[in-house]
Amino acid sequence: MTTFPFLKSYEELQSELLRLGLELPIEDDISVLAKSLRFGCTQYALKFPNLNTQSQQHEAVVQGQSPPNTTVTTNWTLPNRFVVQPMEGFDSGQNGEPTELGFRRYERFASGGAGLIWFEATAVSFDARSNSQQFWLNEKSAEQFAQLEEKTRLTAKKRFGHDIISVIQLTHSGRYCKPVRGVRKPVIAQHSGVLDAAHQIPADYPLITDDELDRLQDAYVNAAKLAAKCGFDGVDVKSCHGYLLDELLGAFTREGKYGGSFENRTRFLRETLGRIRDEVTSIFITSRLSVYDAVKYPWGFGVDKEDYKKCDLTESKKLVGMLREIGVPLLDITIGNPYFNPHFNRPYAKPIRGATAYNENPLIGVVRFANIVKEIQQSQQDLPMIGAGTAWLRHLVPKVAAGIVKNGWASLFGQGRNSFAYPNAPNDILSQNEMNPKQVCLACSGCTDLMRAESPTGCVLRDRDYYRLS
Repeated sequence: MTTFPFLKSYEELQSELLRLGLELPIEDDISVLAKSLRFGCTQYALKFPNLNTQSQQHEAVVQGQSPPNTTVTTNWTLPNRFVVQPMEGFDSGQNGEPTELGFRRYERFASGGAGLIWFEATAVSFDARSNSQQFWLNEKSAEQFAQLEEKTRLTAKKRFGHDIISVIQLTHSGRYCKPVRGVRKPVIAQHSGVLDAAHQIPADYPLITDDELDRLQDAYVNAAKLAAKCGFDGVDVKSCHGYLLDELLGAFTREGKYGGSFENRTRFLRETLGRIRDEVTSIFITSRLSVYDAVKYPWGFGVDKEDYKKCDLTESKKLVGMLREIGVPLLDITIGNPYFNPHFNRPYAKPIRGATAYNENPLIGVVRFANIVKEIQQSQQDLPMIGAGTAWLRHLVPKVAAGIVKNGWASLFGQGRNSFAYPNAPNDILSQNEMNPKQVCLACSGCTDLMRAESPTGCVLRDRDYYRLS
């Protein structure tokens, strides 16, 4: 295993970028990160008398018919450009509700100063969970979720005087389902010549049916209705990192209405978002979207058909444009599969326990992620997108984050692992123009080791009184 030393200064970072022939924007003036951001979505008024829902009308527009005559636009304002990415704590109670550790985690996030808090992956059904303690939003847990959202919002208001935007991520874990501790119960959309072997899924394992997927749409809509009652501003229909909806995007080998063609592979995401928009009008719709799976074709989305190590974002850009037409006002862009190729979406200094490290300079991974987000963002310049994947840079993050936002590589800057390790980072960056090197995430994969052990998840280095590896 090759060891790649951390970079100590921005000068070292510039030198290493030059040596590797890579580009990453670095700005000395980080004031852009303190700027507010107004975003909104447009909902179409009914025009077509024979089409009862906006989803049906949208399809008519896509087919070339004229758009509706009247629109309604709703706007939200973020107080700054920082985002707490959805980091799963795996510490829920019996009914999937947040417990004391969950309340503590979000109080820390809110106290850190980020304007957008993206609440962690929350299952839409018991069987959809990747862990027996994953959040699960249902009638029995909704009251605690409402309390969590309210407390998080009030914490930020009390400390900073600003109102956060809250998004809850709704998920189905697909081939990574493990709703009962220690018992895998995969749900797969297609058989994969790459992932089946990696995850010990036999060739005769059944696929989720089209009828089951139809009913699963109902589960997402019902969860979104509960999310609205709980006070969340938006819902994320999670479509990333190898989970079910992401697998559908790359389901080239699947037959039926949810596989094969681009229209079919994107159908579940488009229709579900459209239904939530139509039926839950008090919240906005969004997605954390994998635009490049880095899994060999025909089992991965956004990949070059000849070389999966290269991306082909043609379909990804097309999908992003369609989501914008549906009414998605911002997107959280990501890549890769943390169960299979984690160096793509979270470049690390140390792999998880028992895994073989991928022999790639982590800086290459940081730049690759940033450039993919850049390409997607610049394809839809007025649709705000979130960039991430920079934790390996440690205390050198601030000027890179400013560069990414100022130069239009992304509109917002997200932190995931670093939110576990250093929740006060946004406040320190905005007030002191720097991060404390003794508090930053070290990309050690300890939080992932906890997750794989089905333990409550957090930073084993910076928050060791609460989280320890056995």
